Parts: sequence; structure tokens; C-alpha cells
Amino acid sequence: MATAISANKAELLAIANSVASEKMIDKAIVIEAMEEAIQKSARNRYGAENDIRAKLDPQTGELRLWRVVEVVEEVEDYFKQVDLQQAQKLQPGAVVGDFIVDPLPPVDLGRIDAQSAKQVIFQKVRDAERERQYEEFKDRAGEIITGVIKSVEFGHVIVNLGRAEGVIRRDQQIPREAARVGERIRALIAKVERNNRGQQIFLSRAHPDFMRKLFAQEVPEIYDGIIEIKAAARDPGSRAKIGVISRDSSIDPVGACVGMKGSRVQAVVQELQGEKIDIIPWSDDIATFVVNALQPAKVARVVLDEEEGRIEVVVPDDQLSLAIGRRGQNVRLASQLTGRQIDIMTEEEASERRTREFAERSKMFEEELDVDETLSQLLVAEGFQDLEEVAYVELAELASIEGFDEELAEELQSRAVEALERQEEAHRAQRRELGVEDALAELPHLTEAMLVTLGKAGIRTLDDLADLATDELIAKRPEAPRRRASAEGPPQRRQQREADKGGVLGSYGLTEEQGNEIIMAARAHWFEDEDAGASSQEAADADSPQ
Repeated sequence: MATAISANKAELLAIANSVASEKMIDKAIVIEAMEEAIQKSARNRYGAENDIRAKLDPQTGELRLWRVVEVVEEVEDYFKQVDLQQAQKLQPGAVVGDFIVDPLPPVDLGRIDAQSAKQVIFQKVRDAERERQYEEFKDRAGEIITGVIKSVEFGHVIVNLGRAEGVIRRDQQIPREAARVGERIRALIAKVERNNRGQQIFLSRAHPDFMRKLFAQEVPEIYDGIIEIKAAARDPGSRAKIGVISRDSSIDPVGACVGMKGSRVQAVVQELQGEKIDIIPWSDDIATFVVNALQPAKVARVVLDEEEGRIEVVVPDDQLSLAIGRRGQNVRLASQLTGRQIDIMTEEEASERRTREFAERSKMFEEELDVDETLSQLLVAEGFQDLEEVAYVELAELASIEGFDEELAEELQSRAVEALERQEEAHRAQRRELGVEDALAELPHLTEAMLVTLGKAGIRTLDDLADLATDELIAKRPEAPRRRASAEGPPQRRQQREADKGGVLGSYGLTEEQGNEIIMAARAHWFEDEDAGASSQEAADADSPQ
């Protein structure tokens, strides 16, 4: 019997079995690919307008070929329809509206048709192979895998993983690590993506999780869950820090990770091309953990700013360079490890700053509240930082200050309210001089001081404000401290770059919800104008003659 791929039944099944075994895919997928190829070739022979189907028996290799036609009273499309008389010859009992099978004789394919069928089969098998690879690796993200370097293309390392290929992009490699074709390499499966070209397996040797997994392989206590790596930070190829905690009080987490004579940590260091690793005991107390993270530097004092998410660390003068580290590496890794921004300053600088801030606040209270130096300094010493706190604190709290009474407290609050009103009026006058519309003053959450800031930034109308995104309005501007080290360059240039990323009102502490309310209130007139325009058009349509 001649078949559609010029092969006998046994050859068809042998081909299907061979391809399925070689590509490690289901035989049914190969059979389906063959059927699709036969259908395509048969349409080329009998006409593309026909609805031709092919069925290859996976057990016997028997091939059936047919076209599907609809039974109609009057034939309009001879390729897909048949009249009732002819239909009953093909299938007794057929009625109008049925779809019946019209058997077709098998065909021998010419060279061109055979090549076309081969391409269809290869494409179908290739798609199935990619799908198998995706299904095999999609849930393995976070695992360490070993492969052989196949090639290096444009700095990216292509790794043969056996039944698939992965890529280590340039930014995910350990700096200065030589990649040689044919060498075995270990890497972390960072992510697996599916795209038009099939699945892509992205590997990494620079990710902190790669170091975590290496420790889990070397330290049985981590693998068993007795010791947990709570945080990790890396400067790939140079230095790293990990925070560890033990669930068993009898086991020292740091000692377990170091191993006898450093054997365990050295195994990881060797895999990471000599990367120095600081193993730090984890603590739920963020201040304690920061002190540990900045080792080997000694810390004198830690001040937490929960609102800003910053930590101010004071160190002795001789510990400053050690705390910062070469090119800011130590403080940068400590910041990544703790998830907080860490500002380093010496005890001398901290003392100078406290003295300066104390003097500035005392001077402000002295001038604004019209009080003597002693009273203003007393307010600052009690923790009052601005006029709002004095004006709106509970009267009893203000009166409870040593040397104060209720009458003095009431007078101070009255003067603070008056000072705030004077400031507000001054800002209002300045805002109007800048040409900021009064309509902006009616928006929620905006003070006159904020409107002055907007005016100086060239935002003077509702449309100007409405054109901003929320981040452009309220994103905080990070201020790089004088002693904050970084590999990005001199602090002055970095500070300018970071400041440029902030919002116009970034220094006022507005929340994202408040920012959204301001923007939406500024845009409200857009929708009102649209509604008014639509109403006018409807009225005009109603008045026009039909």
C-alpha cells in the first residue's frame, strides 16, 4: 500500500518511535505531527479548499485519509459540500445538515511535498521538545544545576544542561572569572521564561541565593533546617555577608557555617572565586543586627529613624574608614543585609550636628515665640522640634515641663498658633507673587508652603499639576550623607543624581494615597469639561432639524 510519506507501515512506526525516544517526547506528539504533515501534503494534492483529515494508527501503522463534507440540498461549494443523493451513497441514512466522511485514496508524495512534510514534522517535534524542557525546568528556579560551557557569545556564557541549554548573562557572572569552553560549571537557575523562540533558562553565579544554596550543600545543619540564612548580600567576586540564626540553642550558627578549621566556608569561597564571606549572627533587634553587620568595625551608637527607614550609626573616629570599607563596600553590604539605609558618622560629627541642631531650634523658638534663650532651650531639651508640636500638643503635656504652669503653656500655644498663621500668610503672599493659581490652594493636603515649592518648580496651574504622575509629585528625595560611601563616585555628584530622582514635594512626607488624591483632584476639571462638552453636543443634536 502506498502511503503519504512514501514509507510502509512498519517504517512509519519505526520513525515515530525513534524520534520520540531521541527527543524524549511523547510518541503521540510525533504521530500527531506526522498526521498534520500528511494533511498538509494531501491538501496540496487535492486542493487547499478541502477539509482533509488524516489518521495514523499508532499500533498498526495503518493510514486513513478522508475529507469532511456537509450534506446540503443544493451544492454551492463543491469542495466542502455534497448533495443528498451523493451523500447517501457515501453514508446510507445521511440527511441534510450532516457532516460525513468522504474517503480518499492514499497518495505518493513528490520530492517537494515530502520535504514540506518533513519540515512540518520537525517543527512540531521542536515545539514539543521546547514545551517538555519548559515543563521540566519551570518549577526548578532557585536550584543549583551543573552543566558544561558550550560557548561564549558577546560575553554571555551558554551552558549545556544535558537536555536543554541555559545562559549566564554578563551581569550574572562573577567578575574576572574566566569561562572556558568544555569546562563544567555550577550556577543557580534564576528564572525560566517562555517566549516565541521557546523556553529560556537564565542562570546566575552572582545572585545572593547562589551563595545560600552553596552553604546548604556544605553545611548539613542548613540543609536540615536547624540553621537558617536569614539574609545575604554580595559584591560578586569580592566580598559577601550572610546573617544566620540557629533553631537549636546548643548549636553555634557561625561556627557551624565556618566548619572545622574553616573547611565549610572555604569550600564556598573556592566556588565563588575567592570571594570573602562575613558570617554574622542574625538578631530580630535591628540595632543589634546593624552592629553585627558592620563588623569588623566597632559601633558606638545606633539611632533608628523608623519613619524614613534610615539608620544612623555613630562610630569612633578611628573606626570610620573600617566601617565604610574600601569604596563603601562594608556599609553598602550591611545596608543590603539589613534592608535599611545606613548613614555613618563619627562621634565628633554627631556631637557637632546635635549642637548645631539644638542651636538652630532654640533660635527658631526664641524668635517665633518671642521667648528668652533659657525657655527656648528648655523646649528643645524636652524634644520639641517645630512650632506645630508646640501649638497642637496636649496642654497638660506642655504644662508638665519643669518650671512651666498651665498659664505659660496656654500662652506658648497661643504664640505658636500665631507664628504658624504668620508663616502661612507669608507663604500665601509669596505663592501669589510666583503666579500660582488660587485653585491649587483648594486642593486637599496642600499647604501654602507646598504651593510655594510648586511655584518655584514652574507648576502654577491645575493643568500643570494634573500632568504630573504621583511619583513626580511626592517621591522622597534621598539625601546622601557626607560619610555614606558608594562605588558610584564622589558624594556630591551622587547626591545630585539622587536628588534629581525625587518628587517636587518629596521633602514634605506626603503618602502615596495623599499624592493620588492631589493629582486626581487637579484632574477633576478635565472630566467636568468633557461632560460639559458632551452635554452641549447632545443639546445641539436635539435642536438640529431631522
